[in-house]
Amino acid sequence: MNGFTFPAHAATAASPNPGRLTVDAVTRVFHWLLALSFVGAYATADAERWRALHVTLGYTMAGLIVFRVVWGLVGPRHARLSALWRRLQGIGPWITGLRAGVPGVRHAQILLLALGVACLLALTGPVALSGWITWNEWTGEWMEEVHEVLGNTLLVVVLVHVGLIALLTAQRGRGQVMPMLTGRAPGKGPDLVKSQNGLVAALLLAAVLAFWVWQWRDSPSGLVPLGSRATASGPSSGAAARGPGGTRRAGKRQSHDDED
Repeated sequence: MNGFTFPAHAATAASPNPGRLTVDAVTRVFHWLLALSFVGAYATADAERWRALHVTLGYTMAGLIVFRVVWGLVGPRHARLSALWRRLQGIGPWITGLRAGVPGVRHAQILLLALGVACLLALTGPVALSGWITWNEWTGEWMEEVHEVLGNTLLVVVLVHVGLIALLTAQRGRGQVMPMLTGRAPGKGPDLVKSQNGLVAALLLAAVLAFWVWQWRDSPSGLVPLGSRATASGPSSGAAARGPGGTRRAGKRQSHDDED
Protein backbone atom coordinates (compact mmCIF):
# COMPACT_ATOMS: atom_id res chain seq x y z
CA MET A 1 0.00 0.00 0.00
CA ASN A 2 2.68 2.55 0.96
CA GLY A 3 5.32 1.23 -1.41
CA PHE A 4 7.72 0.05 1.29
CA THR A 5 8.89 -3.55 1.53
CA PHE A 6 10.74 -5.25 4.33
CA PRO A 7 13.39 -7.93 3.86
CA ALA A 8 12.59 -11.40 5.15
CA HIS A 9 15.49 -11.39 7.61
CA ALA A 10 14.02 -8.35 9.40
CA ALA A 11 10.92 -10.31 10.35
CA THR A 12 13.10 -13.15 11.55
CA ALA A 13 15.16 -10.80 13.71
CA ALA A 14 12.01 -9.30 15.20
CA SER A 15 10.81 -12.71 16.35
CA PRO A 16 13.84 -14.88 17.18
CA ASN A 17 13.41 -18.62 17.27
CA PRO A 18 12.75 -19.58 20.91
CA GLY A 19 13.95 -23.11 20.29
CA ARG A 20 12.18 -26.44 20.41
CA LEU A 21 9.99 -27.46 23.32
CA THR A 22 11.67 -30.61 24.63
CA VAL A 23 10.70 -30.83 28.32
CA ASP A 24 7.21 -30.18 29.65
CA ALA A 25 6.38 -28.29 32.84
CA VAL A 26 5.45 -31.45 34.76
CA THR A 27 8.88 -33.00 34.21
CA ARG A 28 10.65 -29.79 35.15
CA VAL A 29 8.67 -29.29 38.36
CA PHE A 30 9.16 -32.93 39.33
CA HIS A 31 12.90 -32.75 38.61
CA TRP A 32 13.59 -29.65 40.70
CA LEU A 33 11.35 -30.69 43.59
CA LEU A 34 13.10 -34.05 43.74
CA ALA A 35 16.54 -32.42 43.51
CA LEU A 36 15.70 -29.89 46.23
CA SER A 37 14.25 -32.58 48.49
CA PHE A 38 17.27 -34.85 48.10
CA VAL A 39 19.82 -32.10 48.73
CA GLY A 40 17.90 -30.94 51.78
CA ALA A 41 17.40 -34.45 53.13
CA TYR A 42 21.07 -35.37 52.67
CA ALA A 43 22.26 -32.13 54.27
CA THR A 44 20.09 -32.72 57.36
CA ALA A 45 20.71 -36.46 57.69
CA ASP A 46 23.12 -36.29 60.65
CA ALA A 47 21.60 -33.38 62.58
CA GLU A 48 19.07 -34.45 65.21
CA ARG A 49 17.64 -30.94 65.54
CA TRP A 50 16.78 -31.01 61.81
CA ARG A 51 15.19 -34.46 62.01
CA ALA A 52 11.65 -33.24 61.30
CA LEU A 53 12.78 -31.48 58.13
CA HIS A 54 14.82 -34.50 57.05
CA VAL A 55 11.84 -36.83 57.42
CA THR A 56 9.49 -34.40 55.68
CA LEU A 57 11.79 -34.17 52.68
CA GLY A 58 12.06 -37.96 52.66
CA TYR A 59 8.28 -38.23 52.53
CA THR A 60 8.29 -35.70 49.72
CA MET A 61 10.75 -37.78 47.70
CA ALA A 62 8.62 -40.88 48.18
CA GLY A 63 5.50 -39.04 47.08
CA LEU A 64 7.24 -37.62 44.03
CA ILE A 65 8.40 -41.07 42.95
CA VAL A 66 4.86 -42.44 43.28
CA PHE A 67 3.62 -39.53 41.19
CA ARG A 68 6.31 -40.12 38.56
CA VAL A 69 5.44 -43.80 38.25
CA VAL A 70 1.74 -43.01 37.84
CA TRP A 71 2.51 -40.21 35.38
CA GLY A 72 4.80 -42.59 33.52
CA LEU A 73 1.91 -45.00 33.09
CA VAL A 74 -0.98 -42.67 32.27
CA GLY A 75 0.76 -39.48 31.15
CA PRO A 76 1.56 -38.34 27.60
CA ARG A 77 3.75 -40.43 25.35
CA HIS A 78 6.98 -38.52 25.94
CA ALA A 79 6.64 -38.97 29.72
CA ARG A 80 5.95 -42.69 29.66
CA LEU A 81 8.34 -45.03 31.42
CA SER A 82 8.33 -47.05 28.22
CA ALA A 83 10.18 -44.17 26.54
CA LEU A 84 12.94 -44.47 29.14
CA TRP A 85 12.98 -48.24 28.64
CA ARG A 86 13.42 -47.83 24.89
CA ARG A 87 16.46 -45.65 25.46
CA LEU A 88 17.96 -48.23 27.81
CA GLN A 89 17.41 -50.96 25.21
CA GLY A 90 19.92 -49.14 23.04
CA ILE A 91 22.75 -50.54 25.15
CA GLY A 92 22.82 -53.72 23.05
CA PRO A 93 23.38 -51.99 19.69
CA TRP A 94 25.89 -49.67 21.33
CA ILE A 95 27.96 -52.58 22.66
CA THR A 96 27.80 -54.21 19.24
CA GLY A 97 29.07 -51.01 17.64
CA LEU A 98 31.79 -50.68 20.25
CA ARG A 99 33.05 -54.18 19.46
CA ALA A 100 33.04 -53.30 15.76
CA GLY A 101 35.24 -50.28 16.44
CA VAL A 102 32.45 -47.70 16.23
CA PRO A 103 32.28 -46.16 19.73
CA GLY A 104 29.13 -44.07 19.15
CA VAL A 105 29.97 -41.29 21.59
CA ARG A 106 26.65 -39.49 21.29
CA HIS A 107 24.78 -42.79 21.69
CA ALA A 108 26.82 -43.47 24.83
CA GLN A 109 25.90 -40.06 26.24
CA ILE A 110 22.19 -40.72 25.70
CA LEU A 111 22.54 -44.13 27.35
CA LEU A 112 24.37 -42.70 30.35
CA LEU A 113 21.74 -40.02 30.87
CA ALA A 114 18.95 -42.59 30.61
CA LEU A 115 20.77 -44.96 32.95
CA GLY A 116 21.28 -42.15 35.45
CA VAL A 117 17.57 -41.29 35.43
CA ALA A 118 16.65 -44.96 35.83
CA CYS A 119 19.02 -45.34 38.79
CA LEU A 120 17.65 -42.20 40.44
CA LEU A 121 14.10 -43.49 40.12
CA ALA A 122 15.05 -46.99 41.27
CA LEU A 123 17.08 -45.85 44.31
CA THR A 124 14.85 -43.09 45.63
CA GLY A 125 12.09 -45.48 46.64
CA PRO A 126 14.32 -47.80 48.74
CA VAL A 127 16.02 -44.77 50.31
CA ALA A 128 12.68 -43.33 51.41
CA LEU A 129 11.33 -46.72 52.54
CA SER A 130 14.40 -47.57 54.62
CA GLY A 131 14.28 -44.09 56.15
CA TRP A 132 10.61 -44.53 57.04
CA ILE A 133 11.32 -47.89 58.71
CA THR A 134 14.25 -46.36 60.60
CA TRP A 135 12.13 -43.38 61.69
CA ASN A 136 9.49 -45.70 63.13
CA GLU A 137 12.17 -47.85 64.81
CA TRP A 138 10.69 -51.10 63.51
CA THR A 139 14.08 -52.77 63.19
CA GLY A 140 17.50 -52.57 64.75
CA GLU A 141 20.34 -50.25 63.83
CA TRP A 142 21.11 -52.32 60.74
CA MET A 143 18.25 -50.65 58.85
CA GLU A 144 19.70 -47.26 59.66
CA GLU A 145 22.99 -48.42 58.17
CA VAL A 146 21.16 -49.68 55.07
CA HIS A 147 19.47 -46.29 54.79
CA GLU A 148 22.83 -44.55 55.00
CA VAL A 149 24.41 -46.79 52.36
CA LEU A 150 21.48 -46.26 50.00
CA GLY A 151 21.60 -42.52 50.57
CA ASN A 152 25.32 -42.38 49.80
CA THR A 153 24.79 -44.52 46.70
CA LEU A 154 22.10 -42.13 45.53
CA LEU A 155 24.47 -39.23 46.12
CA VAL A 156 27.08 -40.88 43.87
CA VAL A 157 24.47 -41.34 41.14
CA VAL A 158 23.43 -37.69 41.45
CA LEU A 159 27.04 -36.49 41.26
CA VAL A 160 27.69 -38.64 38.18
CA HIS A 161 24.52 -37.27 36.60
CA VAL A 162 25.53 -33.67 37.30
CA GLY A 163 29.08 -34.36 36.08
CA LEU A 164 27.77 -35.78 32.81
CA ILE A 165 25.59 -32.71 32.30
CA ALA A 166 28.63 -30.48 32.90
CA LEU A 167 30.70 -32.55 30.47
CA LEU A 168 28.04 -32.31 27.76
CA THR A 169 27.78 -28.57 28.33
CA ALA A 170 31.53 -28.15 27.83
CA GLN A 171 31.59 -30.47 24.82
CA ARG A 172 28.63 -28.98 22.96
CA GLY A 173 29.33 -25.39 23.87
CA ARG A 174 25.82 -24.68 25.16
CA GLY A 175 24.10 -25.16 28.47
CA GLN A 176 22.42 -28.51 28.94
CA VAL A 177 20.54 -27.28 32.00
CA MET A 178 18.40 -24.73 30.15
CA PRO A 179 15.86 -27.27 28.82
CA MET A 180 15.17 -28.29 32.41
CA LEU A 181 14.65 -24.62 33.31
CA THR A 182 12.77 -23.25 30.33
CA GLY A 183 11.63 -26.44 28.64
CA ARG A 184 13.26 -25.41 25.37
CA ALA A 185 16.44 -26.46 23.62
CA PRO A 186 18.15 -24.21 21.06
CA GLY A 187 17.81 -25.11 17.41
CA LYS A 188 15.23 -25.40 14.69
CA GLY A 189 12.77 -28.19 14.21
CA PRO A 190 9.42 -29.38 15.54
CA ASP A 191 8.62 -29.44 19.24
CA LEU A 192 9.26 -32.83 20.81
CA VAL A 193 6.62 -32.08 23.43
CA LYS A 194 3.16 -31.08 22.26
CA SER A 195 1.88 -29.63 25.54
CA GLN A 196 3.35 -28.13 28.70
CA ASN A 197 0.70 -29.83 30.87
CA GLY A 198 0.82 -26.70 33.01
CA LEU A 199 -2.24 -27.57 35.09
CA VAL A 200 -0.77 -30.89 36.22
CA ALA A 201 2.54 -29.18 37.01
CA ALA A 202 0.76 -26.50 39.05
CA LEU A 203 -1.22 -29.14 40.98
CA LEU A 204 1.96 -31.09 41.71
CA LEU A 205 3.73 -27.99 43.03
CA ALA A 206 0.69 -26.96 45.07
CA ALA A 207 0.40 -30.44 46.59
CA VAL A 208 4.04 -30.46 47.69
CA LEU A 209 3.87 -26.94 49.13
CA ALA A 210 0.64 -27.79 50.96
CA PHE A 211 2.27 -30.91 52.42
CA TRP A 212 5.22 -28.87 53.64
CA VAL A 213 2.92 -26.31 55.27
CA TRP A 214 0.91 -29.09 56.90
CA GLN A 215 4.07 -30.70 58.24
CA TRP A 216 5.28 -27.35 59.53
CA ARG A 217 2.03 -26.69 61.38
CA ASP A 218 1.79 -30.26 62.69
CA SER A 219 5.32 -30.34 64.10
CA PRO A 220 5.35 -28.59 67.52
CA SER A 221 8.95 -27.41 67.12
CA GLY A 222 8.62 -26.63 63.43
CA LEU A 223 10.62 -28.03 60.55
CA VAL A 224 13.39 -25.47 60.93
CA PRO A 225 14.79 -25.03 64.46
CA LEU A 226 14.83 -21.29 65.11
CA GLY A 227 16.85 -20.76 68.26
CA SER A 228 14.46 -19.62 70.97
CA ARG A 229 11.56 -21.64 69.59
CA ALA A 230 13.62 -24.83 69.58
CA THR A 231 14.94 -24.07 73.07
CA ALA A 232 11.53 -23.23 74.48
CA SER A 233 10.09 -26.51 73.25
CA GLY A 234 13.18 -28.66 73.59
CA PRO A 235 13.41 -32.31 74.65
CA SER A 236 12.83 -31.38 78.27
CA SER A 237 9.30 -30.23 77.45
CA GLY A 238 8.70 -33.12 75.07
CA ALA A 239 7.65 -30.91 72.17
CA ALA A 240 10.85 -30.87 70.14
CA ALA A 241 10.97 -34.62 70.44
CA ARG A 242 8.07 -34.78 68.03
CA GLY A 243 8.60 -35.03 64.32
CA PRO A 244 6.18 -34.78 61.41
CA GLY A 245 2.73 -35.88 62.44
CA GLY A 246 3.62 -35.39 66.12
CA THR A 247 5.48 -38.69 66.32
CA ARG A 248 7.84 -38.92 69.27
CA ARG A 249 10.76 -40.53 67.43
CA ALA A 250 13.48 -38.00 68.11
CA GLY A 251 12.71 -38.23 71.80
CA LYS A 252 13.32 -41.96 71.79
CA ARG A 253 16.61 -41.46 69.98
CA GLN A 254 17.59 -38.80 72.52
CA SER A 255 16.78 -41.10 75.43
CA HIS A 256 18.90 -43.86 73.89
CA ASP A 257 21.80 -41.43 73.55
CA ASP A 258 21.42 -40.41 77.19
CA GLU A 259 21.49 -44.03 78.31
CA ASP A 260 24.69 -44.62 76.33
